Amino acid sequence: MTISDWLVIAAIVIAPILAVQIQKFIESKKEKRARKMQIFRALMATRATPLYPQHVEALNMIDIEFFENKKITDAWKLLLDNFANYPKDPKDTNYQAQLNSSMEKSTDLLVDLLYEMAKHLNYKFDKVHIKRGAYIPKGHADYILDQEFIRRALVGVLLGQVPIPIKVVNQPE
Repeated sequence: MTISDWLVIAAIVIAPILAVQIQKFIESKKEKRARKMQIFRALMATRATPLYPQHVEALNMIDIEFFENKKITDAWKLLLDNFANYPKDPKDTNYQAQLNSSMEKSTDLLVDLLYEMAKHLNYKFDKVHIKRGAYIPKGHADYILDQEFIRRALVGVLLGQVPIPIKVVNQPE
């Protein structure tokens, strides 16, 4: 057998194996990007409602799917650190001001995180669009605020911190 014959046999054996390996590599890259896109979509879709479970879940997936991107993981660490340093004592005289400041800082840090993720995924978003471009209908916002008000009031009643007012309207004669 000549060298040419050996090369033909090697090509016949190696080509299908190589093709399968290349296809697996391409599929792996696509799946990895799809997972990153799923996280980015969830965060963009819920950026106006950061307490939604989908938002929290997506934030917690950043370390897994974006581990190789230092700018993204650093931005996430800064946001997480800010969450950990929210004011804790509602009885503190500056509590509301500190809470508002922490919330505004969280918004800015989330914008920075989403901006880095957008760049990594080849989206051309600016920070103003990320911060101001979220839509939440007034009805949804009112619903969320009402739920929070009811929850807090009920907790106060159940903890014995707030009494239940009782008013007699009609007295039987």
